[in-house]
Amino acid sequence: MNVVLLLATVVSTTFLGFFHYQGFVTDFDGTVQRQVSMWHGLWYSATILAILGCHEMGHYFACRYYRVDASLPYFLPAPFLTGTLGAFIRIRQPIPTKRMLFDIGVAGPIAGFLVVVPTLFLGLSLSRVLPLPTDFTGIELGEPLLFRLAAWLIWGDTPAGYSLNLHPMAFAAWFGLLATALNLFPIGQLDGGHISYATLGSRSTLVTIGATVLTILLTFRSPSWIAWAVLIVVMMVTMGPRHPRTLDHHIPLDRTRVWVAVGALAMFILCFTPVPVEFTDVISE
Repeated sequence: MNVVLLLATVVSTTFLGFFHYQGFVTDFDGTVQRQVSMWHGLWYSATILAILGCHEMGHYFACRYYRVDASLPYFLPAPFLTGTLGAFIRIRQPIPTKRMLFDIGVAGPIAGFLVVVPTLFLGLSLSRVLPLPTDFTGIELGEPLLFRLAAWLIWGDTPAGYSLNLHPMAFAAWFGLLATALNLFPIGQLDGGHISYATLGSRSTLVTIGATVLTILLTFRSPSWIAWAVLIVVMMVTMGPRHPRTLDHHIPLDRTRVWVAVGALAMFILCFTPVPVEFTDVISE
């Protein structure tokens, strides 16, 4: 099943990546500047699979280190924008201690982030700043802080009436940033939920409730949060806001891991955007 889903995700991301590349070479005016083959879809496909794969393998190898029974990654294909709904591993037994829970939870975001950063800079360097047509309607991607910083370092300030035409590798890195932020939400069985519980203990329940309320409020800022908010609410209803206790729930986490948790929070801030996707209509006068 793992292999079948991986192959299906390779096909779906390559197929969608082909259209992303085709859109990239039109330079906003709808005219294809050069011949595009299906192989060009690998710019996007290879990048997003590397980001998601390294994220999940971070979890997997941490489980192997602690001899926790876990599956290899399951990739989820999708027939729309990103070509995938992400990936996950199955952990088949309870994780007994906070230290193990923390290390397994944080290993994935760190591993994925280490791939996101260089692919973001490379993808943005392959992108180009172009003038927008007189009348332009399209999808505007929210820009996480790290994305803005990388774009500014490479391209500087974008002049009025111009926009960054994203190379498919940069789009994959953008999706990787968003996926990292979603996983680091301090809620339930998400990576951020594990990190929050291991760091804060029982106080993490209040963090989970607060993060859930914030997720619902975000839907009023952007409709693109609705699906995520529904998923979070379902998780809260079925599993409750309290994280399952470890055997050493009364023992504080060591100082080194607390600092790593602070780093995970910084990672979340760098990858988060309040408006991931919105439709825009730009009319130049």
